[in-house]
Amino acid sequence: MAQIRYLQGDATSPQAKGPKVIAHICNNRGGWGKGFVLAISRRWPEPEAAYRRWHRDRAGNDFELGAIQLVQVRPDIWVANMIGQHGIKTSRSSGPPIRYQAVQQCLRRLAAPAIDLEATVHMPRIGCGLAGGRWNRIEPLITSSLTEPGIPVTIYDTP
Repeated sequence: MAQIRYLQGDATSPQAKGPKVIAHICNNRGGWGKGFVLAISRRWPEPEAAYRRWHRDRAGNDFELGAIQLVQVRPDIWVANMIGQHGIKTSRSSGPPIRYQAVQQCLRRLAAPAIDLEATVHMPRIGCGLAGGRWNRIEPLITSSLTEPGIPVTIYDTP
């Protein structure tokens, strides 16, 4: 079983050798413009463009809660757009937009390509920012879906 490693730093600049996947949570409404996605977009335009196309063409694809989209941004780095958030938080929202079951589905779906790529997985504390999730519910999902099957995971906390 691999371990979860915690670092201070920037998840868009993964600290590891070899292939790397940067995983993050997206919403199912096509919105991209707040939170960690801004850091991704500052570094690479491809993940946002791919997500927006995926959402726009959703009638003919798998765009839904629990789905993932891998976007290669460098020869050794992929970004995993993972739909684990229902809508966005507004003043009229009743409860946080995080959907833990969808996050678990996303992480399970991420495991196979990560293993195939022999990649490590890197992320901020997914689902705990704008999505309103709790880390004590997310961390066990990462453990069961990624580290137990042997995929090393690094979590980045901003200093």
